[in-house]
Amino acid sequence: MPIDTERRIVTARLRERPDDSWTIEAATASGAYETLRAVLAKGDPADVQEQVKVSGLRGRGGANFATGQKWSFLPADLFPRYLVVNGDEGEPSTFKDRMLVERDPHQLIEGIIISAYAIQCNKAFVYLRGEFALGYDRLTQALDDARARGFLGPNILGSGFDLEIVVHRGAGAYICGEETALIESLEGERGMPRLKPPFPAIAGLYAKPTVVNNVETLSTVPHIVKMGGAAYAEIGVNKSTGTRIVAISGHVKKPGNYEIEFGCTFRDVIYGFAGGIRDGHRLKFFLPGGASFQWLVDRDEHLDAIYDIDFVQQNLGTTLGSGAVMVFDDSTDPLLVAWRLAKFYAHESCGKCTPCREGTGWIEKVLYRMSHGLGRPEDLDLLISVGAGISPNVATAPFTQTTLCPLGPSVVSPIASLDKYFRDEIAERLVTSSGART
Repeated sequence: MPIDTERRIVTARLRERPDDSWTIEAATASGAYETLRAVLAKGDPADVQEQVKVSGLRGRGGANFATGQKWSFLPADLFPRYLVVNGDEGEPSTFKDRMLVERDPHQLIEGIIISAYAIQCNKAFVYLRGEFALGYDRLTQALDDARARGFLGPNILGSGFDLEIVVHRGAGAYICGEETALIESLEGERGMPRLKPPFPAIAGLYAKPTVVNNVETLSTVPHIVKMGGAAYAEIGVNKSTGTRIVAISGHVKKPGNYEIEFGCTFRDVIYGFAGGIRDGHRLKFFLPGGASFQWLVDRDEHLDAIYDIDFVQQNLGTTLGSGAVMVFDDSTDPLLVAWRLAKFYAHESCGKCTPCREGTGWIEKVLYRMSHGLGRPEDLDLLISVGAGISPNVATAPFTQTTLCPLGPSVVSPIASLDKYFRDEIAERLVTSSGART
């Protein structure tokens, strides 16, 4: 039987107290800020960094980079430095960070304060997606309440450590989920990715050392410190330690957010947690890591693959990305899905890089005609050729790129997936449609 029992760590409070989990009364009653109090009383920022490093925590925003290692890149004696929280969750069908901000903002705030203390930063910024109106209201109220109780501001809990947190609302640009474009936007500029190096850890916000972490990543920090990095590392599998929130959507019986332990399988995710495919249909394909990465299909080697960051990347040619799993049944036209994704990325391209600015638009146009009965037999190969200008090795997209950020290669992922799994089906349709016009 597929696994269907969650391992609730980050989602424990919001599940146990669904009616008031976002309030400071509910948060403190269930232990919020106690870990912060213990950390400040111990007075050892280096120990917090070490616990996070030992835990093996990897960023939950999509890049899967080791959090402790990211913190270690900060120059030792260069101040001021900043912590920036990426809450611009704009990846299609990803809705886990929104839940954490809306329903447990105090967990996030505690994670920000502990992390800021660990890297010795006195100002943090939360870049929040502009559409998250409820999340903004609850987060700003939570900040006020935390400040009133001495958890935030000058001399936190008498420790001598000062921290101020600023909430900045985005303006609806998907590109600002990329960390350097986010920093540009935070500085008041147009959100466009920067050339790297220098990396944000060296010259980020206001050209100062900056750490950018995802909402779920920072929400996990208090639990790591509380249980100890080694204990957290025992959860999960291999180098994919701990839990992560998976946002499951599409043609399943129970869509939603589920906190799962690394090491289960995609069969567990789809048929266990999400309850399986809707009645009368069977699985056709699924997107294992959000809209930006290659698809998987209804095969045992895909469904029984372990939910492990490195295993999926090395053996299946895709990635777990943002944690979103988009499921499509046998009523779905894969060409229409590819076209709709391409339309999104073409619209959201910032236009800075020529391959992305030009290529995404052409890919969207070709996919439109293919998916609307106007395709030509050579169109799929044409798409692969255009896609190679954005991601040179289309077969492994989006792990190679000619652009400053991964948005361009993201539009190549559906093309690679169509070619890999649906070429014969598409070729037959294109020949038929081409013949009908002649």
